Amino acid sequence: MEMSSSLFFFIRHGYLLVFVFSFPSLFLVQLSFSDPRATEAALMCANRTAADPIRQTFITNFLAALNDMNPLIANQGYAAVIKGTGNATVYAFGECMKDLDGRDCNVCFAQCKTQILRCLPFQRAVRGGRLFYDGCYMRYDDYDFFNESSGPQDAAVCAPQNFSGGDLGVYGAGAIALVRNLSELAVANDGFSVGSVERGNVSVFGLAQCWELVNGSDCRSCLADAVSEIGNCTPKVEGRVLKAGCYMRYSNQRFYNISSSPAPSGNGGRSHLGVILASISAAVAAGIVVLAAVLLARRRIRRKQTQRKELGALLLTVNKSRLNHSYESLEKATNYFHQSNKLGQGGSGSVYKGILGDGKTVAIKRLFFNTRQWVDHFFNEVNLISGIEHKNLVKLLGCSITGPESLLIYEYVPNQSLHEYLDVGSGRSMNAEPLTWQRRFNIILGTAEGLAFLHEESELRIIHRDIKLSNILLDEDFSPKIADFGLARLFPEGQTHISTAVAGTLGYMAPEYVVRGKLTEKADVYSFGIVLIEVVTGRRSNSFSRNPYSIIQTVWNLYESGDLCEAVDPDLQGDFQREEATRLLEIGLLCVQASADLRPSMSVVAKMVVGDHEIPTPTQPPFLNHQHNSSGIGETRKPVRPATASESYSHSSENSTTQSLVEPR
Repeated sequence: MEMSSSLFFFIRHGYLLVFVFSFPSLFLVQLSFSDPRATEAALMCANRTAADPIRQTFITNFLAALNDMNPLIANQGYAAVIKGTGNATVYAFGECMKDLDGRDCNVCFAQCKTQILRCLPFQRAVRGGRLFYDGCYMRYDDYDFFNESSGPQDAAVCAPQNFSGGDLGVYGAGAIALVRNLSELAVANDGFSVGSVERGNVSVFGLAQCWELVNGSDCRSCLADAVSEIGNCTPKVEGRVLKAGCYMRYSNQRFYNISSSPAPSGNGGRSHLGVILASISAAVAAGIVVLAAVLLARRRIRRKQTQRKELGALLLTVNKSRLNHSYESLEKATNYFHQSNKLGQGGSGSVYKGILGDGKTVAIKRLFFNTRQWVDHFFNEVNLISGIEHKNLVKLLGCSITGPESLLIYEYVPNQSLHEYLDVGSGRSMNAEPLTWQRRFNIILGTAEGLAFLHEESELRIIHRDIKLSNILLDEDFSPKIADFGLARLFPEGQTHISTAVAGTLGYMAPEYVVRGKLTEKADVYSFGIVLIEVVTGRRSNSFSRNPYSIIQTVWNLYESGDLCEAVDPDLQGDFQREEATRLLEIGLLCVQASADLRPSMSVVAKMVVGDHEIPTPTQPPFLNHQHNSSGIGETRKPVRPATASESYSHSSENSTTQSLVEPR
């Protein structure tokens, strides 16, 4: 994702260049030499990458390690090289199969070095890779692996076709007996053994080799494991086991060279030609890496120039701020915004679970709008809102404003939204148990305290405008955290894609706000009252639906008849405090009164919840339908679209906007 189209073009044609350089040489090799067995068995690239600023240093050390391996391979048939220090250190190892002579070893390893570039260490500085050829092996990594005998990428590679040259059972048994014998011989014979076995008209050929730096006991263990793993291939005509410490292969064709001395050997012109070919291939490969690194560096410079132009004098502040994160780091944290990490989507953007480089789990929101025209406003507002801290508010941790899209970083809240846990019209998640009464009480109290902080205690005056079940998240202890407060200041006037003069979710919006567009803290109080009643009753307010009743109407009628406890969620099966339930429902009715002036402030609501403030007599809520029997109790509930995790961290209602209102004190 970081590479330009020109760089992709160069890589593709660069590999073609390697092939053009190598093809005549290979043609001569086939005429002059025995088989170097430069046939790929497997390429394994690590999933770790080196980030700036060590990326370029890691690439430089990688190139230096490749270069230093050439004479070692030519002289002794294997090479172990360490280049660099600290996080940019590169460890590299290569070895030829010991039945190859020196010139075939050089040719095989030259091809191996060009093809391991497919792990693209110059694109995103992939920090490790292994390449198995039938004649040689190469590995590089960012840690000392030289004595490893096994690793997570170890694999058995089986041919696709079954053996068909005789009795399949005899062939399989012969292959197992052969590799078991070869593994024992190799341990006693400097880590290498080849041989064959014949049973009737069936022949099996095999090879076992431990890498040079693996000690005797680890060699024995590695080959023993290989014997066990290669058994999965025995119905097949050929099988290989590729491990960090050894290599094993069987086949129905003789593939090894028993007449050659172990590499290195030979001093004639052909040996020199092999070294020359290896050097040419390595030089071409190094040239590709260097040029690709140059192109990548130029692209990085152009990107920084663009940032300076767009951010202007703000750039220095942004780069030094703890709030700013690079787009690339957040992209990587979410596995490039993979669908499996998606937590939800709402009116302002999509939210993804991410793991930062320090291991911290966060929620990352991709906003539907960009910041290019008002980046200074956006960053300054993030700076202001990130300073707001309360145990019942989702904390804004930072942002990214230097990438192709704007990102916000929030603390991660693990238990999704309140909507997941309430049976509001069959809306509760299938995996979510009903909330206990004590948890419901604590959620109502915590939400009230969070709103009181926003309205009256924070340095900024913040009106949320979209309090609802899906905007109240639950942490690991089921304590509530209000999400998406303060977003209005992050949206410049006229820039939100769905905002109108009135913002919110139908069913939760105060009447004075719906009718006259009048917005005060009392609009949040009204929305809180709806949420409180939904939490206690376990049923959704359907003031704007086609249902013949609303839960607000039901609660009001039960209040007038003096039997409010009849409205409590039946899923609780009577396991609740009747006095508390009555008090909470009366508070809910106070909050949803038609007159904003009659609604209490959120700080007073918090005191009422715990019984520290007198509860006055509520007046009738608005929007009640007097043409229907409003009891609603015992009626069949009309199914409502189930809430999912997609509503967490977001405003998912189609009638919802995504703003809150924030004003300075």
